[in-house]
Amino acid sequence: MPKQVDHRGRREAIARALWRVVEQRGVAHLTMRVVAQEAGISLGQLQHYFASRAAMLSFAMDFASERTSLRVEQGLEKLGDRPHPRDVLRLTLAEMLPLHADARATSRMSAAYVLEALHDEAVHEQARRGLVQGRALIEQLVRQAVADGHIAPDRDPATETNLLLALTGLTPLIELDVITPRDALTAIDLHLDRLFTGTDRSA
Repeated sequence: MPKQVDHRGRREAIARALWRVVEQRGVAHLTMRVVAQEAGISLGQLQHYFASRAAMLSFAMDFASERTSLRVEQGLEKLGDRPHPRDVLRLTLAEMLPLHADARATSRMSAAYVLEALHDEAVHEQARRGLVQGRALIEQLVRQAVADGHIAPDRDPATETNLLLALTGLTPLIELDVITPRDALTAIDLHLDRLFTGTDRSA
């Protein structure tokens, strides 16, 4: 029987090689040839899976998003059957920051993707679509928390969502050693405490 090739696995291995290039060498070195070398395959083999740098980058970004979502899902399982919305938001925000090795890789991948999106219309639309979907999920959590009485009814869910996502802007401060991961988590906790002031955490 002919050998079965795990094409999805090959693509994921290439994506991880791309992450390593971005993390270790920077976006300036992100070429298909360099990624092929990092993945231990020929340029021709890489091009069999990705016809262009943009296609490779788009898949790597989608894979990074999947990994982040998986980490959030695993974290939610540890919170139990009915986690408090404050805990869900904290977990989600924390996983969007470069606080550990996997998150650092995906965070730096995201930064490279945004830079690419500024100069490529197709990548721009894909990146925008992903951010819109992610923001919608956060706003849905906030709206439900308001409806359930965990957040004061006079808070505007759209504005509060924007303020929560603004906390992910701490990423470059962490990456450049301006603040520590603990500082970032302290800021998140303080903001969430203010947002959920007067609510019953046990509800």
